[in-house]
Amino acid sequence: MRNGGVSFWWQQVGLPTPTDLLDGDVTCDVAIVGGGLTGLWTALYLHEADPGLDVRVVEAEFAGFGASGRNGGWLSSELAGSASTYAEVAGEAGVQRLRDALRATVDEVIGVAAREGIEADIVRSGVLVVARSEAQRRRLGGELTADQVAARVRVAGAVSGHHDPDCARVHPARLVAGVARVVRERGVRIHEGTRALAVEPGVVRTDRGTVRAPVVLRCLEGFTAGLAGHRRDWLPMNSAIVVTEPLSDAQWARIGWDGAELLGDEAHAYCYAQRTADGRIAMGGRGVPYRFGSRTDVDGRTQPATVESLRSTLTDLFPSLAGIGLDHAWCGVLGVPRDWSASVCFDPGTGVGHAGGYVGSGLTATNLAARTLRDLVLGHDTDLVRLPWTGHRVRRWEPEPLRWLGVHALYRLYRAADRREDAGLPRTSRIALAAHRVAGR
Repeated sequence: MRNGGVSFWWQQVGLPTPTDLLDGDVTCDVAIVGGGLTGLWTALYLHEADPGLDVRVVEAEFAGFGASGRNGGWLSSELAGSASTYAEVAGEAGVQRLRDALRATVDEVIGVAAREGIEADIVRSGVLVVARSEAQRRRLGGELTADQVAARVRVAGAVSGHHDPDCARVHPARLVAGVARVVRERGVRIHEGTRALAVEPGVVRTDRGTVRAPVVLRCLEGFTAGLAGHRRDWLPMNSAIVVTEPLSDAQWARIGWDGAELLGDEAHAYCYAQRTADGRIAMGGRGVPYRFGSRTDVDGRTQPATVESLRSTLTDLFPSLAGIGLDHAWCGVLGVPRDWSASVCFDPGTGVGHAGGYVGSGLTATNLAARTLRDLVLGHDTDLVRLPWTGHRVRRWEPEPLRWLGVHALYRLYRAADRREDAGLPRTSRIALAAHRVAGR
């Protein structure tokens, strides 16, 4: 089994070699820090709105190196944050507007991919979320019975389920590579292999020179903590994925997973999965949730214990796959604000903005956030700039060692709550409710 190498998705496509490295000081109209989907979509929409803008993207590795090329491939309408947090500023109507915008964004991404010839194994198949205990069933409130779940996918112990049609399976690396290609074709320069060291009004200081621009946008998601002065802004939370060897027709028949719907569960320490286009199962979940000092992984390599935990989860869901080989494992980081809610901000006075903090629901949210950033930067008064995540501010995370102790304790609580519920507790464990309060969710 291969461990690391950025991700299985990138190994399939082939790791890019960084190009167009910054060579000294430059000036431009808009400088975007971060070559993931937030930065790339923002560059694309800004250029489409005003082709005369000189837009440049600064990326430490290569476009799509981070979560954009490592995620579980869920192009989902799931809310990127806490509904209650957004409702505090915009009410239930504001939350619903954000939900509706995310649902529409699923089709926006699919439409762009179709128009631009981005082949990313996209299938708009929906997501099936299953409950495997009475507590999960009550929490989920799904419309599917156990038999109806089994008719879609035979998940061991499933008692109910919910199918959301507004979700598509995606090959992450092919999607982000395709968007990067389109951005370059529009004339936007992506300075890969160029690490941003500091972001200030009008200035991005890198290890290869200084970029000066009246508009500077920070789009670093889980890597935000590596930027000077931003270590406690967003927590780089780890998530890990394993990919099986290709399943045989008989193995697929035994688990009854005939379609391309995504699969998740209602556990507190949840898992997520997809049936890949080449007939494998990619299964993800939490491993070591956080590294001391907001450190991030090296080349996507994850811990052996995490691999075994995900293998156990896979065979718990599908006992007939016991002993199946795993071909690849990797991890990555997602950006988690202290209140677990995303934000899109721009200050016209300083020209500095940012977007991110998607708490693991970013494949769709990146596109919506980018279009929102576009409107904010260009001063357009649209429905997007009135979404409840626009201008959302959140307090910083605690200093170390409180940050490390708190996050690790949090996930111990969630796993303890899952054990109690799996043992027969018919309601959501009070341990989980306490964990929610500690997390600020």
